[in-house]
Amino acid sequence: MARVVAFIPDLMFGSKVVSGIRAAGHEPVLASDIEVARAALPSAAVLVVDLTVDAADRIEQVRLVRPAGVRTLAFYSHVETDVRDLGRQAGFDLVIPRSRMAREGPALVDRLVAGEPSGDG
Repeated sequence: MARVVAFIPDLMFGSKVVSGIRAAGHEPVLASDIEVARAALPSAAVLVVDLTVDAADRIEQVRLVRPAGVRTLAFYSHVETDVRDLGRQAGFDLVIPRSRMAREGPALVDRLVAGEPSGDG
């Protein structure tokens, strides 16, 4: 079991993500703001980040608080390919559309926890 911090201000979608992560056997922490995320990160294996709103600000916030060794999974609105590119440039391990997060989120978290290469991010 690994701790997974989900920095997702959209609490409806965040609850869905956290539920899937919990069902996969991990310990999720839903963080609606960066301060909650920061407090939970020291013991986390993975950080999930919502880039659907204020992507540049969220990327900078994560850059400032992310401890070394914490893997990252970011998701974006599928029509905003520029946000995808920003996430990749920022060094997130996986950057995927929100729809894929809804379908495959727990499996992708498992891959990151296991230390598998991100490959298709």
